[in-house]
Amino acid sequence: MIRISQVKLPLHHDTLMLEEKICQLLKIRKEDIISWNIVRRSVDARKKPELKFVYTIDVSTGKEAKIKNKISKVHNNNIMLTKPVKYHLPDIGNKKLEHRPVIIGSGPAGLFCAWLLAKQGYAPVVLERGQKAEERKKQVDAFWAGGPLDKKSNVQFGEGGAGTFSDGKLNTSVKDPVGRNKKVLELFVEAGAPEQILYDQKPHLGTDLLITIISNLRKQIQNLGGTFHFESQVTDFLIEEDKIKKIQINHKEWMDTEVLVPAIGHSARDTFLKMKECGIHMEAKSFAVGVRIEHPQKMINLSQYGAENVDILGAANYKLTHQLSNGRGIYSFCMCPGGYVVNASSEENHLAVNGMSYHLRDSRNANSAMIVTVSPEDYVGLAKRYLEADKDEKAIMIEKDPLAGMYFQRSLERAAYKANNGKIPVQTFGDFCLGQETRAFGEVEPCMKGAYEMSDLRQIFPEFLSEALVEGISSCGKKIRGFDRKDALLSGVESRTSSPVKIPRNEEGLCNISGIYPCGEGAGYAGGITSAAMDGLRVAEAICEKYMNLR
Repeated sequence: MIRISQVKLPLHHDTLMLEEKICQLLKIRKEDIISWNIVRRSVDARKKPELKFVYTIDVSTGKEAKIKNKISKVHNNNIMLTKPVKYHLPDIGNKKLEHRPVIIGSGPAGLFCAWLLAKQGYAPVVLERGQKAEERKKQVDAFWAGGPLDKKSNVQFGEGGAGTFSDGKLNTSVKDPVGRNKKVLELFVEAGAPEQILYDQKPHLGTDLLITIISNLRKQIQNLGGTFHFESQVTDFLIEEDKIKKIQINHKEWMDTEVLVPAIGHSARDTFLKMKECGIHMEAKSFAVGVRIEHPQKMINLSQYGAENVDILGAANYKLTHQLSNGRGIYSFCMCPGGYVVNASSEENHLAVNGMSYHLRDSRNANSAMIVTVSPEDYVGLAKRYLEADKDEKAIMIEKDPLAGMYFQRSLERAAYKANNGKIPVQTFGDFCLGQETRAFGEVEPCMKGAYEMSDLRQIFPEFLSEALVEGISSCGKKIRGFDRKDALLSGVESRTSSPVKIPRNEEGLCNISGIYPCGEGAGYAGGITSAAMDGLRVAEAICEKYMNLR
């Protein structure tokens, strides 16, 4: 196979033009090509508004070595021989299983772990506290329309996990020598995703497509022998001699298992508490918190493309990072072109926000999280004050509590809820800089799912976070013109960027309790849909290589 990189063509081109370009670069005829496929497609926007697609393409001709030798004489480093990485199903182990493996959670980590185990004949059981994706959407829509919060099925919990109500981005920076990334994308396509996610540099699906895709993936797993139980929350663990024996469901029935995969996501706080109580080791870790920021999408398009609209490319995205004067980092996260800020709460009297886009990315605003890195040294004292306000005895030992970050998140979320009695607090960036409550919006008006109200976000954050946001957003105005405009909208609080804990696991994928395989974002091993799904495959591989299947 020959790989050609840096193949540039105008935005408006067809397949014939691409094939002609391949032949021109390889100095061959069209008849010499056996097959070709796109490996990667990105956009070159360095000469705005003259934009180009840039391709990496694999070509099979049967004369690879001869062509490469001919090309090498003109020193073209963009043409090389390659052997594409193909994902291989794991070998089956020899240790007998007495019971079916159990997976807690049906987010991307749990679903892809379940798919591989089902494919290999292990008949996994998936337990999900929330509802199926279709029913979950109805519950979330009702909540955004002013209905009550369902604590078990909401933006954070339910089939598909928190990523279902997001932009559905599928890019990841995780190193992938064995092809898990491509396998995840291929499975998404088999479940109904558009084929371009296989090669777009920044693939995305959108909430509307994800709901159908997740449902189709569940049906595939069921057809392979897996079983799903919704409205089934794991509420306790029976551990004997440092081995998992049983799990309790909904405070009632017990289920036997010697293989348990907690793929619980970053927001299953009650499960974290129970796991800690049962002796499962955890560590507090750094994460990031901040706000959502909204700008007109046309402004972002103009900055990134040189034009307010480029139909073939759709809404433009961005990625920003900045090191503050005190050395702390601030960066954009989960950027949602043409998206909405959403009420992503999962606990009563606490409020968190997130970003979401539909597949067409066609709202008038772009939004992203602007978040600041916080470490245990930053948040332990704030977590202690939160617990002391509730007269919670855990405040006494908070310095040694691996869940201190969780209590810090809760402190911010409770302050956000109190700001407007449960409505999303919104403030212009100009007013945030001045420390005054917003009384009127400028040209930018909110695109939100859930009730909102003008507010003063500085009441929510400790001063060091507020000052970091002011400095960081102001600095980003030098990278994207207008990013620091006074009428840009901030909303809060963005507190669920990642898990506040890590559950250490050994080379076999096990935590300190035999039979328990921590998995995905909640365990601290992923940071998005694709990386979580890849970790689900990784954990399933470890189980397959150790145990006999149930066929």
